[in-house]
Amino acid sequence: MKTSKNMVSAFPLWGIGSLLLLAGCGGGTAAEQTASAKTAVEVKVETVHVQSVEQIQEYTGDIIPYSKNMIASQTAMRIEKIHVEVGDYVKAGQLLVKMEESAYLQAKLQLENLKTDYSRSNALYKTGGVSKQVIDQLKTQLDVTEESVDNLHKNTYLLSPIAGIVTARMFDNGDMTGGQPILQVQQLKPVKIKLNIQEQFFSSIKPNMPAIIKLDVMPGKEFQGKVHLIYPTVDAVSHTVTTEILWNNDKLELRPGMFTRVVLNFGTKSRVVAPDKAIIKQPGTDDRYVYVVKNDQTVSYTKVELGQRLGDRYEVLSGLNGGDRVVVAGISKLINGTEVTVVK
Repeated sequence: MKTSKNMVSAFPLWGIGSLLLLAGCGGGTAAEQTASAKTAVEVKVETVHVQSVEQIQEYTGDIIPYSKNMIASQTAMRIEKIHVEVGDYVKAGQLLVKMEESAYLQAKLQLENLKTDYSRSNALYKTGGVSKQVIDQLKTQLDVTEESVDNLHKNTYLLSPIAGIVTARMFDNGDMTGGQPILQVQQLKPVKIKLNIQEQFFSSIKPNMPAIIKLDVMPGKEFQGKVHLIYPTVDAVSHTVTTEILWNNDKLELRPGMFTRVVLNFGTKSRVVAPDKAIIKQPGTDDRYVYVVKNDQTVSYTKVELGQRLGDRYEVLSGLNGGDRVVVAGISKLINGTEVTVVK
């Protein structure tokens, strides 16, 4: 009976403790529990500012000759002698190829006979020996023959129309050409570099604008060229403007086909500049985003268009305004609309 009494007296203490424990576990409403679980993410931010940014752009391009000529006869003829080889430097007007000249010599002899006939007939005309109609017919025939002989001369003795370098040879002595090119001559003093420049710089490109030319095969060396030609239209697909850079190439250091980099300075523009730590690349795309803090409470996932990299920062072309605050630390815990606490 004593043992039973002790057990009965102990029960209320155990029951009270259990009730207190249950009360502690189940305290608070569901809304209060959700609110306590939802904690703002701590982030560090940086305020972006507008500043003057030099619009320096680098482009890649290939060197092309200033001009290029294919040396050929208009008609199918046999090559008598090619006077130059690939790599030879030639002057404008220099004889490059002599074709078989029998047709030319025959036509030249015919022309001399016509000149003699015309001279005799003209003397007779002055004394009334022949009519003016005969003289006019002979003069017309003489003019046509002279033009034909001149054309045959040009197609028999092939001259270089430019000063340049022989860059290709397609036939040998004795070959029949069929009117096809025999040699190729390229003018390499100066040379040109073709670039495709973004549409946004169309109004900034000016003739004779300085251009720095760099070659991968000559690291550390720069050549000072200039803008030579600006095409008048913008490509509708790529939204670029074709531009040609000119370099005098007096020492023939630049050769067609070489890979080049050209740097152009389009002046300065006021741009927002953002830290690179704030920039997020959207997976699977080329899009870039930042988190912008709104009202010191939430973040907005904002798309930005970037320009050139400036050390540890980026030029921002669109998407941000001066004074915006962007997240630079704590980004991995954020999604659009996340509540945040800004810490120093």
